[in-house]
Amino acid sequence: MSGRTVIITPAPTANGDLHLGHLAGPFLAADVHTRYARAQGREVLLGTGFQDTSTFVVTTAHRRGVAPAELVATSAEQIAQTLEAMGIGVDGYTGDDDRFTKWVVDFIGRLYAAGRLELRTMTFPYSEREGRFLVDGFASGGCPHCLAEGCAGLCESCGQLVAAGELIGVRSTLDPADPVTLRAADVLVLPLERYRGRLRAHFAAHADGMRPHMAQAMAGILSRPLPDFPVTYPIPWGIAVPFAEVAGQVVNPNAEPMAWSMHCSALAAEHRGAATAGEDALWLSGQGTRIGYFLGFDNIFPFAVAGPAMLMAFDGRYELPAWYLTNEFYELDHQKFSTSRGHVVWGRDLAARVPRDLIRFHLAATSPEHQRTSFSADALARVTELRLVGPWNRIAERVERWAGRGPRPVPERSRQAAALMAQRFAASYELAGFSLNRAAEAIADHLGRLDRWAVSDEDAGGFCYEVRELVRSAAPILIDLAAAVLADDTGPEADEITPVALPRLAAVRAGQ
Repeated sequence: MSGRTVIITPAPTANGDLHLGHLAGPFLAADVHTRYARAQGREVLLGTGFQDTSTFVVTTAHRRGVAPAELVATSAEQIAQTLEAMGIGVDGYTGDDDRFTKWVVDFIGRLYAAGRLELRTMTFPYSEREGRFLVDGFASGGCPHCLAEGCAGLCESCGQLVAAGELIGVRSTLDPADPVTLRAADVLVLPLERYRGRLRAHFAAHADGMRPHMAQAMAGILSRPLPDFPVTYPIPWGIAVPFAEVAGQVVNPNAEPMAWSMHCSALAAEHRGAATAGEDALWLSGQGTRIGYFLGFDNIFPFAVAGPAMLMAFDGRYELPAWYLTNEFYELDHQKFSTSRGHVVWGRDLAARVPRDLIRFHLAATSPEHQRTSFSADALARVTELRLVGPWNRIAERVERWAGRGPRPVPERSRQAAALMAQRFAASYELAGFSLNRAAEAIADHLGRLDRWAVSDEDAGGFCYEVRELVRSAAPILIDLAAAVLADDTGPEADEITPVALPRLAAVRAGQ
């Protein structure tokens, strides 16, 4: 198992399909890196799935007037179909089966048995009318750290942990008119402060594994004492725990990430034909596994603070993730995607109308790597025509002049140009410096360069060679074009090339 890289995108909540905001961030990025790394001969496992234990499943089901279980089943199928429609090649796709549930209980149970979890009294909002505690998606209010409005659990704006009892102006999400009081409950917690020094040392040693916004946020989070992290919640929705002190409680969904990630990587390995000796086999110290996440900025606390602290609590048993490539929000017409308001574009629906290579190119070009960016249908049509479809089709028309006319010599200057292209793309595809934006820019730049080339008969071999090598470099993004162009390709080392007719790209009509 040594030498493997495990790439994970956090499981989306099973309360709906994947919209373009999901795809433009972690999912496309993880797929592009994985495709590139495998083309270099590396062993990479890519995993994701869905999460049904989140309280947002319950709140969404309530809003839609359906049973939570029905919503989960529908969403899980939709998410899987959308990933396939967009060409996101997932190896391990997690669900809500008994294997996963048992593993979460086992993982948390070993922390409990080792005395790493402690009983604490915490204050939670409480609905007197409903007779239940309000945590995470059940409770809304202002973030006590940055004042942004949101739900309890995690702040989407600053990335901090938000205790439900500390929300400013707390109210019930399901019924804002429901009077809310504060009530104490005993829960099991992981005292994160014990691990702050080790967390700081780990992230200092892997500073190149974070983008600037996350690095800034982590420096702030780790510069002051860390809170106790609730591992159990006094609610009925979730994975039940067997501990007598907290009978009737469930695992906090934000305490699942490390157990889920291990399960996800085991499924991915099995999918690719590799046997694993347990859910955590790839994560054991000494296995040589490199672990990295592509994730939204709002997920940094459970995956980069609480999760690694849990791993540290096992006293060196596990490798720690080294890469966290975050993204910001991707908006629709400069407003946040909102399923409740119908302000959304579903990935599966768009892929049914628009060739997915065009979607992947546009999402790569506009991916919110460092700041919020926005999608519009008109921009998709305009940008892909200008930077991809138009130049490519003109290039393909030129190549057709020499198709079927026998092999052409490839000059050294074109081999050197191809090597430079490959280097530029590699700098965008490697985890250190990964950037969908720069990769899409490289595609457009080289298409423009080749489109401007006044090709003579003497240049034909070099021109066709560079076109082919551009497609090879762009293959992690333009998956269908690459499959068509490179289907019978023997590799880039040939001294000559036999030009063949190239497929054309279909344009997108404005508003399509």
